[in-house]
Amino acid sequence: MIEESDSDVVPLLEPRDGIPPVVNDAEGLAAAIEALAAGTGPVAVDAERASGYRYSGRAYLVQLRRAGSGTVLIDPTGLPSGLGELAEALGDAEIVLHAATQDLPCLSELDFRPRVLFDTELAGRLLGYERVGLGTMVETVLGYRLEKGHSAADWSTRPLPIEWLRYAALDVELLVELRDALHDELAEAGKLEWAREEFAAILAAPPPQPRSDPWRRTSGIHRVRTLRGLAVVRELWLLRDRIAREADLAPGRVLPDAAIITAALEMPRTTKALTEISAFTGRAARRHLREWLGAITRARMMTESQLPQPSAPGDGPPPANRWADRDPAAAARLAAARATLTELAEKHRLPTENLLQPDTVRRLTWDPPEDISPDGIAARLRRLGAREWQIALTTEPLSAALTRLRAKA
Repeated sequence: MIEESDSDVVPLLEPRDGIPPVVNDAEGLAAAIEALAAGTGPVAVDAERASGYRYSGRAYLVQLRRAGSGTVLIDPTGLPSGLGELAEALGDAEIVLHAATQDLPCLSELDFRPRVLFDTELAGRLLGYERVGLGTMVETVLGYRLEKGHSAADWSTRPLPIEWLRYAALDVELLVELRDALHDELAEAGKLEWAREEFAAILAAPPPQPRSDPWRRTSGIHRVRTLRGLAVVRELWLLRDRIAREADLAPGRVLPDAAIITAALEMPRTTKALTEISAFTGRAARRHLREWLGAITRARMMTESQLPQPSAPGDGPPPANRWADRDPAAAARLAAARATLTELAEKHRLPTENLLQPDTVRRLTWDPPEDISPDGIAARLRRLGAREWQIALTTEPLSAALTRLRAKA
């Protein structure tokens, strides 16, 4: 790893080729596709969303850079179609993203689906970097400092300020160089094949299934102890989600979670009582006071059979903090597996959660196979979705740890 002192760090203030014009029509996109297809080597890609401002997770700006092509900034909201033609023109070119799982969904909405991936954040994790944000990685590995002042901006703003466009262009300015340096480090550390397996797994992963009862994830819901209170949370959450979706606003900008929880605890019966909850006096919330009160009234009038029930257990094991009471033997297996994996992760200089996902460890130790030989553990890990490099590293140590415990039982 390359460690740079502050005196060695060079601020990166301007893209080397200047700030390119934003592509926002079919003619400009055709020219951009031609330029990028004529370039060589990996393609750096980034996307800017309006998280915290808009309901959708769509991309409002896509940045690309390739050797021989320069940087391209694309406003997909102004295009008649997505970026499928661009993806097709790039073919099997390696697409370089930082924290790929964040950007791949919005790129997929635009029909831009990489065939080959290099994730610089994940590469950093596998190499044992403690901080893997893009700015930190560029500074630590390459010795340049990126400005990160606009990462949380409302990228649905039009026109986009020139300062934001400069920031966006700089995000891909050195991404391929970062990829090259990390590629060499992975090869030197014997971890390149691990990374390739991880990148392929990201591309092969199916879209996440919609959450059942997403309203149960309302922040602070643990404070609501009654079923009728949960009904208020549900009705307000569903109403807020509909309003936010129709207005394309982030739900928290329509009504904060804290307001929903307070209403569930206080059960206001009038609009006056409702406005005594401060969050209901915001401009967006005040527009829908009657609807909020109607949702609370519906919850109050529900029969017992209409009330939501306590959340049903998922298909996995219970929370680990309950294992000692419910199944002490499983708790002992989990502790032994965690200790084994921590030691192994330290040896290979990578985070434990990248060595083996915590959910995989819990499932393995809550319901272990009858055959806890290395072959039996490997088969179970494979069914649980572990990568081959993970299986090769962890099978024998986990088998040994579980065998010792079984012998003591």
